[in-house]
Amino acid sequence: MRLLPLALLFLPAMARAEVPVVAVDIAPVHSLVARVMQGIGTPDLVIPPGASPHGYAMRPSEARSLSKADLVVWVGAGLTPWLAEPLDALAPNARKLALMEAEGVSLLAFREGVGFEGGHDHDHAAHDDEHHDDDAHDGHDHAAEGHEEHAHKDDSHEGHAHDDDHEGHEDHADHEGHEEHEGHDGHEGHAHGGGAEARDPHIWLDPENAAASLSAIAQALADLDPENAAIYRENAKNGRAEMEILSKQIAQRLQGAKGRSFIVFHDAFHYFEARFDVEAVAAVSAGDAATPGPARVSELRTKIESAAPVCAFAEPQMNTSLLQTVLEGQSTKLATLDPLGVSLPLGPDLYPDLMLVLGGAIADCLAP
Repeated sequence: MRLLPLALLFLPAMARAEVPVVAVDIAPVHSLVARVMQGIGTPDLVIPPGASPHGYAMRPSEARSLSKADLVVWVGAGLTPWLAEPLDALAPNARKLALMEAEGVSLLAFREGVGFEGGHDHDHAAHDDEHHDDDAHDGHDHAAEGHEEHAHKDDSHEGHAHDDDHEGHEDHADHEGHEEHEGHDGHEGHAHGGGAEARDPHIWLDPENAAASLSAIAQALADLDPENAAIYRENAKNGRAEMEILSKQIAQRLQGAKGRSFIVFHDAFHYFEARFDVEAVAAVSAGDAATPGPARVSELRTKIESAAPVCAFAEPQMNTSLLQTVLEGQSTKLATLDPLGVSLPLGPDLYPDLMLVLGGAIADCLAP
């Protein structure tokens, strides 16, 4: 009689072993995957919190996590071009889902120049089917259905810690390998090629893109794990409904910020700004956070003097001493925007908490 209870004790472990192993690039995407996998499993994060996704050297534990993956969910090569080769080498048989290519995800062009000259045009263009990932179709109602989709250009971002060997990665602000981009007057680090890699990769900062990503993630997991497909899809459906509520909360919070000028450390927040109609007037660095050249710094000083921004936003992942330098002598307030949720605990709640914190930080700094 004892054998039956003992056997039953092993059933949960056996069921868990069937769940796909999922590796994810940055913390906000990890949160979206965790929402879809809620109640079934937990994804692994490749890039730890505090590290810049623009340039990162994986630790052995992170490489092992990648090599064990059945599914890799990442923003795409536009955000982390350095990750493309390790993906092929370490996870050749894993299914790859690049969210920049997912069904329903809208892409924006990189804004050019210090003051985004001509970069506030949000006219929408059809997103070619060739840019949609085959894993991204779940056949369900998308909160992102009817999304306007944008005409486009490039960049990168984010992560999670597995064990204590992540120490020492909190500051990647020097961005080795980006120095060659200096001095291009507003074009630092941008790849002007075709495809999703040539477009702004900070897609997660639009809740409608997050909603579309939930659908793509659910379909990819359902394909790998049909037994739990209904749970993945239900989780994604509930997550999309949560994104609608989140968008309304943020929009309401930002009502008083509209029309108030601000600058950002690097052009990472275009999707957030466009969705909620609060537009930065300049960025210290280009989209990939490359060190700006002397010509850009000079132009930035001129822009700040003419625009008189109410607020300037630094980032926890970046060395922002340059921002303080260009603001010297100005009455501009200094605050922080974190596009990756460095201080937030990993899990399904990180994404909505991140977006609410961003909205709150902008609203508070721009308050009259």
